[in-house]
Amino acid sequence: MPQRLEQTERQELKQKLRLSSQQMLQVKLIGMSIAELEEKIKTELYDNPALETSAPTDEGEGEGDLEMDAFGGGDEEHTEQEEREDEFEKALEDIGIDEEMSGVSSRERNADEDYVEPVYGNIVSFYDSLKEQMGEEDLTEKQEYVLEYLIGSLDSNGYLRKNLEDLCDELAIYHNVEVTEHELEEVLHILQSFDPPGIGARTLQECLLIQIRRKPNGLLKDKMKEVIARHFDEFIKKHWDKIRVSMGLSESLADDLQREIRRLNPKPGAAMGESVGRNLQQITPDFIVNTSEDGSISFTLNDGNVPVLKVSPDYTESIEEYKKRKGSLSRGEKESLAFYEDKVNKAQGFIEAIRQRRHTLYATMKAIIEWQRKYFLDGDEADLKPMILKDIAEKTGLDISTISRVSNEKYVQTNWGAFPLRHFFSDGYVTEGGEETSTRKIKLSLKELINKEKKEKPLSDDALAAEMKKMGYPIARRTVAKYREQLGIPVARLRKES
Repeated sequence: MPQRLEQTERQELKQKLRLSSQQMLQVKLIGMSIAELEEKIKTELYDNPALETSAPTDEGEGEGDLEMDAFGGGDEEHTEQEEREDEFEKALEDIGIDEEMSGVSSRERNADEDYVEPVYGNIVSFYDSLKEQMGEEDLTEKQEYVLEYLIGSLDSNGYLRKNLEDLCDELAIYHNVEVTEHELEEVLHILQSFDPPGIGARTLQECLLIQIRRKPNGLLKDKMKEVIARHFDEFIKKHWDKIRVSMGLSESLADDLQREIRRLNPKPGAAMGESVGRNLQQITPDFIVNTSEDGSISFTLNDGNVPVLKVSPDYTESIEEYKKRKGSLSRGEKESLAFYEDKVNKAQGFIEAIRQRRHTLYATMKAIIEWQRKYFLDGDEADLKPMILKDIAEKTGLDISTISRVSNEKYVQTNWGAFPLRHFFSDGYVTEGGEETSTRKIKLSLKELINKEKKEKPLSDDALAAEMKKMGYPIARRTVAKYREQLGIPVARLRKES
């Protein structure tokens, strides 16, 4: 019996989050650094004649300036090549630390990856340099938007740490841009073709392979690729004897390979920073926290060279004049009125977005200081309490995604140094005594334990796990290994001293 084809209609109700243009502007401004915000304001002032600057006034100049009553009571002789090799070796030692925050005490700043030397004023980020390279590509409007989003998602070393699935979700939910992982991967490959080589990599291995692919064809290039692609674990552990035997290399060729690989840059974002005359460790803090001897804590928002904005009086007066004789306006005058109103509305929207950004940053920093008050008083990292994005979101009434954007690539200058805002976030862990502590405190205890071990007979990960259990931290051996790697501490046999 032949099948019958039937056509039916079905009505579906789907709920989809769509942000208004004003909300999208606010989201974008919140994620900007001070330098990026200054450039954005310059662009708006140029594009919109209804937006003007005015002299700052004392009144309401900054929420962050308020006293927070609730908190009362390089060696110059090094050559460029030597510095590059030192940086490369440091990156290899720190492999694994990039995935989570380091737990080293703020009192040991020389070994602390989070500590940075603050710089007040303008900085030139690699964001703008990469955007300039975008202009040389033949991109669709969608690809251009996605590429710009990827550039904005890079960390300070030029790596893309977020996975593609999460990025697809972010673009769909917050920017109303539907993109597949395959499409995102294609755009990522475009980004990875930009200079400096290695930008946009997701791992150190991928970063090095991208750079090797740009080398001239030949035996050395083929062998470099083989080392990184097939012997990466041995390479990280510096087991060059094993690599040489496995690949059947002569000692001279192995030496050449080591020398060439050390010329690669494990931190391409830092290289971009150097090209504009800035050191990797120099940043502009977004927040400046001051702890007084009497136990009071205050903070300010660093506005850099951000001007005070206002709507042009000429435009508002022109609108009022047109409206007074609205019934007798000519066609040209009506078009002029519409133009003035559009520009004024955009100016007002931009000013409001700047105000909202300031309010959001202020509320977030205030909540973090309230949560981590003890740390800001004494600077001891062991006093940092477990704190996740959700905690601050609930405390401020803001969305988790907003807190995430505020804490991404923002820095805080404290009495104890300058740190990324994410430095103050860490997961919680319940000890045997039922007390909740931060993973950072556990890492500090682990580091202290290793520092006290007998160097001629260092403790294995199993032995460290047993000792940590005695201290009230019953963590598994694999967790010990994970934390040890994040602290940049090698395995027992590499710590052994005769």
